[in-house]
Amino acid sequence: MQPLDHFQYEPENRKQIQQNISCFEDYRQDLKDKRHAAVAVTLMDHEGEASVIVTRRSPRLKEHSGQWALPGGRVDVGETATEAALRELQEEINLALSEDHILGCLDDYVTRSGYVITPVVVWADVVEQALKPNPDEVASIHAFTFTELARSDSPNLERIPQSDREVLSMNYLDEVIYAPTAAMLYQFREVAIRGSDTRVLHYDQPLFAWK
Repeated sequence: MQPLDHFQYEPENRKQIQQNISCFEDYRQDLKDKRHAAVAVTLMDHEGEASVIVTRRSPRLKEHSGQWALPGGRVDVGETATEAALRELQEEINLALSEDHILGCLDDYVTRSGYVITPVVVWADVVEQALKPNPDEVASIHAFTFTELARSDSPNLERIPQSDREVLSMNYLDEVIYAPTAAMLYQFREVAIRGSDTRVLHYDQPLFAWK
């Protein structure tokens, strides 16, 4: 595993990111009584720089409306996590991709709201302007650039009285994105961008994400 030398959106970085993820032993979690979900950590071109697609969830949604998210949702019966991630990309932001675009997976993350989420890393070969949100699910689409991901003031770790685990968040422009989304973004940064074997399952989520 090796850190990226630069953050440009080009084949050299795709190759190194895929190599870093391939060298990383991603852990799966037992579903038990939880529901399986998948999200797409989707890499796109934002003004020449590699960036992760993040979204604002639609205020119309019953669960976690208005929150920052990665495109994703439940894994349907008979579906794999990678198939679900690609399906959700098309449903949420009208981005149709094949499994050839998948670079690998990160660790499953278990949420307080009853999900086991598998993050699937995808190289999109798309620019931000080509994306169109489905208003029933997504309010807006944003670029979380690698430069922004690499900020020295992220992640934030804080204690809350309701948990013995630290709550993780990532700074994004003038806002803050919390776990579970932040935990997966942080692990992507450490594994794919910095080439570091980093785990995040031990980090908790804020109270508003427990429901």
